Amino acid sequence: MDELERIFEENHKTIYKICYTYMKTAAETEDCVQEAFVKLITSGKKFESKEHEKAWLIRTATNICKNILRHWWQKRENIENHHLSENFENDDTLAVVLDLPTKYKTVVYLYYYEGYDSTEIAKILQKPNSTIRNHLHEARKILKEAIQ
Repeated sequence: MDELERIFEENHKTIYKICYTYMKTAAETEDCVQEAFVKLITSGKKFESKEHEKAWLIRTATNICKNILRHWWQKRENIENHHLSENFENDDTLAVVLDLPTKYKTVVYLYYYEGYDSTEIAKILQKPNSTIRNHLHEARKILKEAIQ
């Protein structure tokens, strides 16, 4: 197995799930995942560790999704109009997480679904740790109200 294939196998599910939290449709999510891995291939980037390559992919995929959503022609749709992809485990809180404001989605996903702590998320997203902790705090309040 070559290096790119290994990176894809180890990271594609996480990148898919992160993109899905933004895009909410399987087709758009797959496009974003593909673009993230194409950027990896064309960048010729060398990584210090597996954590570094995963952080780079997460940051790249997040930026791709945000850029697409900024376009005026992008139509946002509710999760109820779509079936969850087979890459996602369907749990009761997922729809609520997907409806969080954009600035909270990735942080909540990385913390609760991928098991990163706030310091690791801050490094991955290149934001201050205090910002990440604040986003988690605010997101928890929203989730608590939505789930009750």
